[in-house]
Amino acid sequence: MESIIPLLEKAQLATRSIKSLPDAGKQTLLRALAAQLIARAEEIIAENKKDLDRMLDTDPKKDRLLLNPERIKSLADSLEDIAQLPDPSNQVLSEKTLENGLLVRKQTAPLGVVGVIYESRPNVTVDVAALCIRSGNACVLRGGTDAFYTNTILVHIIREALQNAGADPEAVQLLPTDRSHIAELLTAVKYVDILIPRGSQQLIDYVRANARVPVIETGAGVCHTYVESTADLAMAGRIVTNAKVSRPSVCNALDTVLVDRAVAKDFLPLLAPSLAAYNVEVFADETAFPILQSAGYPQLSKAAPEDFGREFLDFKCSVKVVEDAEEALDHIRRFSSKHSEAIITNNTTLTERFLNEVDAAAVYVNASTRFTDGGVFGLGAEIGISTQKLHARGPFALEKLVTEKWVVYGNGQVRG
Repeated sequence: MESIIPLLEKAQLATRSIKSLPDAGKQTLLRALAAQLIARAEEIIAENKKDLDRMLDTDPKKDRLLLNPERIKSLADSLEDIAQLPDPSNQVLSEKTLENGLLVRKQTAPLGVVGVIYESRPNVTVDVAALCIRSGNACVLRGGTDAFYTNTILVHIIREALQNAGADPEAVQLLPTDRSHIAELLTAVKYVDILIPRGSQQLIDYVRANARVPVIETGAGVCHTYVESTADLAMAGRIVTNAKVSRPSVCNALDTVLVDRAVAKDFLPLLAPSLAAYNVEVFADETAFPILQSAGYPQLSKAAPEDFGREFLDFKCSVKVVEDAEEALDHIRRFSSKHSEAIITNNTTLTERFLNEVDAAAVYVNASTRFTDGGVFGLGAEIGISTQKLHARGPFALEKLVTEKWVVYGNGQVRG
């Protein structure tokens, strides 16, 4: 394909069809799509296997790419959740009648054409399409080559569901994976209303530097958990382990453990067996290293400066011992990607300080950062976790896929 402009133009034209779908029609469409995902699970898994077979088993992205019956069922369930959420478009935000008799109303409106660039996450294909349909938007999807076969079958099923519902199937477009088309997408201001990169920091930085279309960043996650001196250490061990090992390839997984010096000699040996059980490679600072070495930790290295502020996306993490909360807060300020940060503590005064001072999309007290997720937060699904501050922050989901418009009713008024 020489140009993707014809595809983008079709998506833009299809916004009229999606906007005109009634609320009940959108709900029926999404439920029909959920049923089709379940009914065609074997077909989806067969195409997914073609992608998986091309990826090394040691590649941490392989877990992101995998679709199995349980994950397909989860995708279908998320469609049901999205269908039950209220349509965020055409909601009246304010209304007033001016002295001259004009009725001025502010209401929500779909963004238009939403472009998403992402990597080895085929669930994003379904989530984005469903969220855009529910909110009256069209979408253009540029997935990675790693998920080519999986994305192709998923978009085929989605377009069939649109057509069966009497909507324009061109409202969901899967763009070619050829890198030469990315620049065209980033500058397609006539056809694309907003771009959302979801993936590595390298991808996000490239889009931010080269896009002319407005961008909402769904940032990389460099996530810390700070174990403060008053923490319940057994609870802290469970939280840190869960945040690291439950699914290390995702952006809300833990990357760095910060431990108060006062409890480091007690906490780190307590933590060591649970991380060792998952073969987590630990990069420890000069204070943590001898403590973990004495505890017999098997996969231990001395931390280099670049091991802090690093998103591992694997069974790896760094550990740093800090003097106090002041040093912990300073470390988070320097190295956080402003995604998700946690403190484990029983100090209520420090809790409030941490919540107020830490600049992140999600801040936790005595809980795992792994909960940062649109579905978990009751938003149905998400396009990604926004780490910026304009328009959307945190799980970027249905409620943020709208903008505002002013609607004015008159009966002949003119302005003098």
